Amino acid sequence: MSAKFWSLKLSRQIAISVFGALLYACLPVKADGVRITNFGHSSLLIKGGGHSVLLNPFRAVGCAEGLKEPRVRADVVLASSELADEGARIAKGVFLVKPGSYRIGGLTFEGLSVPHDRLGGRRFGKATIWRWNQAGLNFAHLGGSAAQLTAEEKILLGRPDVLVIAVGGGEKVYDANEAAKVVRYLRPKRVIPVQYVLGPAPGNCDLVGVDPFLDAMKGVVVRKVGRNLRVPRYLPNKTTINVMR
Repeated sequence: MSAKFWSLKLSRQIAISVFGALLYACLPVKADGVRITNFGHSSLLIKGGGHSVLLNPFRAVGCAEGLKEPRVRADVVLASSELADEGARIAKGVFLVKPGSYRIGGLTFEGLSVPHDRLGGRRFGKATIWRWNQAGLNFAHLGGSAAQLTAEEKILLGRPDVLVIAVGGGEKVYDANEAAKVVRYLRPKRVIPVQYVLGPAPGNCDLVGVDPFLDAMKGVVVRKVGRNLRVPRYLPNKTTINVMR
């Protein structure tokens, strides 16, 4: 065969390889899922799909005493309330705490108002729980509530791919059994428990550790991970609990 033939064949192979690389580079970022960083208490930074969302930035007071405050930048900051330990305005980004529908940078957030305590909000007022889709994953953030979900709220939340839920108990956070009841109803694919203490609780903190929640979820797969967690776009159709440190 002539040198010209081989030259044309090689050029075609190079063109196909370059086209394949360009096509792969242009695929939606959402195919890669998200990367989650844990700052402790109920503060997580979720990056993926070309967006970053920070949950519940806190001041290092109360049950968050001794933790490093998440003074970071994110596209959107979602807070459960404006209490210092779950809605401090210390991070940079569009700060959302009031219930409602928001469209920011291509993401849609739905905030639902719920009682923050078991007394209809008479002690700690209202909290906001959040749902949104990021990088092709449906998220629900129940980081600051002790009230059981109503039938309407369950319908609005649907079945999350990733559920962030407070489990440490106390006066304004689900206890282990309450959180387990919510998880069993919503049937999320991934559960990230938050708002519990590691080791002895500070003197003015009424939270407990994560173990009672894990005991209440006996039979569900538990994976203890580090400070960072990658959640892929496509998840098995079963519930797994990721305990972050």
